[in-house]
Amino acid sequence: MTQPAQDDETIKELVQQHWDGRAATFDEEPQHGIHTGEQRDRWLEVLRERIGDDPRRVLDAGCGTGVLSLLLAALDHDVTGVDFAPSMLERAREKARAADQSIEFHRGDAEALAVPDDAFDLLTARHLVWTLPNPAAAIREWQRVVEPGGRILLIEGYWDHDEPWDEYETIHDDLPLYDGRPPDELREVLLEAGLRDVEYEPLQDPTLWGREPRHDYYLMSGTVPR
Repeated sequence: MTQPAQDDETIKELVQQHWDGRAATFDEEPQHGIHTGEQRDRWLEVLRERIGDDPRRVLDAGCGTGVLSLLLAALDHDVTGVDFAPSMLERAREKARAADQSIEFHRGDAEALAVPDDAFDLLTARHLVWTLPNPAAAIREWQRVVEPGGRILLIEGYWDHDEPWDEYETIHDDLPLYDGRPPDELREVLLEAGLRDVEYEPLQDPTLWGREPRHDYYLMSGTVPR
């Protein structure tokens, strides 16, 4: 049954509530956390191939428990993580301390970042766009904080669940990209939001996800116009 439209503040509060509630156990699921050296090495390989070896100033938007942030820091990038859920951020900070990685984590809204223009060379986000009430506006905001010629790199998927769960039951109709999208569709969203040279490739290697992937996963990147 379609729910009545809700304001953005209400939607974001419920999104935060959902992810705060999952923070303590989020990394336990094989497709979320890093559980083996082989899995970690494979992710590092994927990121190194797409980003290169030169150190970058990276903003990891919707960083969650810091899975991607820690991988990027291990590749010697200067990483800042932003997330809306305080409990997720606390887990990320704990993990960074345990790994002896210097990563700044801040609470923030991926659609309205408290970041100066052109502050980063690269913005990354993993499984974020489907949680946003205004994904096209978010992508334009990400271009603001990434310098011209910089890159936006998204790790995304298409889940197509039968039913929404928990807090999303009342807000999924207000999320334009809920459940993700096939890559061709998301590519069009990025192009319409102004990115250039948008390309994607599948991420279906079971090593990355700790099991045979049950959904379509892919990496998509685009260039911020000069």
